[in-house]
Amino acid sequence: MAIFEGAGVALVTPFKENGSVNYEVLESLIEEQIAGGTDCIVAMGTTGESATTSEEEHIQVIRFVCEVVNGRIPVVAGTGSNCTQTAVELSVEAEEAGADGVLLVSPYYNKATQNGLKAHFTKIANSIKIPAILYNVPSRTGVNIAPETIVDLCKNVENIVGVKEASGNFSAVAKILQLSGGYVDVYSGNDDQVVPMLALGAKGVISVLSNVAPKQTHDMCAEFFKGNIEASRRIQLKAMPLIEALFSEVNPIPVKAALNLMGKNVGEPRLPLTVMEPQHQEVLKKAMQDFGIPVSYTHLRAHET
Repeated sequence: MAIFEGAGVALVTPFKENGSVNYEVLESLIEEQIAGGTDCIVAMGTTGESATTSEEEHIQVIRFVCEVVNGRIPVVAGTGSNCTQTAVELSVEAEEAGADGVLLVSPYYNKATQNGLKAHFTKIANSIKIPAILYNVPSRTGVNIAPETIVDLCKNVENIVGVKEASGNFSAVAKILQLSGGYVDVYSGNDDQVVPMLALGAKGVISVLSNVAPKQTHDMCAEFFKGNIEASRRIQLKAMPLIEALFSEVNPIPVKAALNLMGKNVGEPRLPLTVMEPQHQEVLKKAMQDFGIPVSYTHLRAHET
């Protein structure tokens, strides 16, 4: 059984002006997501700025999210690393914190062969009992997890259950589902490809868009599952300008800007990420308004250097 079906939010991590995690705002974001119909919270992924948080902060955020959610919907913890042992330790701690599953990005920078990827993911999965979702995002990591590798891992490692597929390669997604016969739970890792992925047999999406539009992203999936393909398609197409604006700079710069424009006070991203460029803010603001998202602020200050 899949960890979740539908729209899982790749949740941002809000920061205070001094750079520390803003747990008060984080709690309000979680409650708004649940109220909006989000099907799963994914904490400490790429959008959560896991790359620039300490291991202590990383686990503290996961523990806090689990406590606030309190079993109402599943929580998946991002615990991947390019160091296998670090990923093992984070995954064990995430399980102890109460996470329902882990999301494991492929090793980046040092990369790995396909056999190396198998060994890496197998060791992490064997260290925990909760299910693991692989995360294939070669544009960030520099390495692609081949469809055959994904299928092999899901077949031979009991608690590796699926993949967040963000390669943008529909042929690869089709290959995963064809080779596996359906026992790999595939999630779209791209908000602009949700409906096509669902048509191939995906279980849902792990979404950046959900941060600002939880109900619409949930509905996009829910309508598809109910057989209302046209309604699902309309939501996907209507969201396209907003999705493009949310990825006009590297994630999560734009989505944090969007949340701040909504008055959510999520703070700035941590360096080396900076505040969204003013010209991109204007495009983002218009896209949000056109999609029906209220904007409370007209401009965000540039990052001070």
